[in-house]
Amino acid sequence: MTRTLTWLAAALALTAGGCAARSAGSYVERGVDFAQYRTYDWAPADALPVADPRLAQNPYFQDYVQGAVQRGLAAKGFGQAPAAEPDLLVHYHASVTQRIAVDPFDRALGACYDETCGARVREFEAGMLVLDIVDARTGRLVWRGWARHGVADILDNPDRMAARINEAVAGMLETMPSGAQVTTGTAAVERGGAK
Repeated sequence: MTRTLTWLAAALALTAGGCAARSAGSYVERGVDFAQYRTYDWAPADALPVADPRLAQNPYFQDYVQGAVQRGLAAKGFGQAPAAEPDLLVHYHASVTQRIAVDPFDRALGACYDETCGARVREFEAGMLVLDIVDARTGRLVWRGWARHGVADILDNPDRMAARINEAVAGMLETMPSGAQVTTGTAAVERGGAK
């Protein structure tokens, strides 16, 4: 039984080590009542360029990010401001950086990469997507979400890129509090509080 659990643990570690770590998180400004917000719009582009030319020159990247964010915010009860002043401004930053992962295995577990049974060091590229939501009236950051994942298999594959961006944005927005209501035509649909 112990030997089976050891092999299972080694197999899970090997599987997890085979791809770049996926992570997502968020920050909510303390004391902010999201029930006061109903609408959003995209903030003007800032002076920071997209940090990787493979993203900046990709014709799909911006569309995928904006589409995923718009769907996610709509699901949270926020509507895009038509011509009126929005309650919130949305901005994102994206970068790709070199990362290093160390996969330690030892002889006692029976899981070695070679005869020396040393740690395996891998280099990979990780993409980071940061989503900032700012109170349009005060200019105060009220929510920030971030997600990181390996990008080797998505930079040249639009379908995988769309799926990874959708997954990242959904993971970020999962903890974002909901808005007050969505107005469609003349009917208002009430939304719940924080998720």
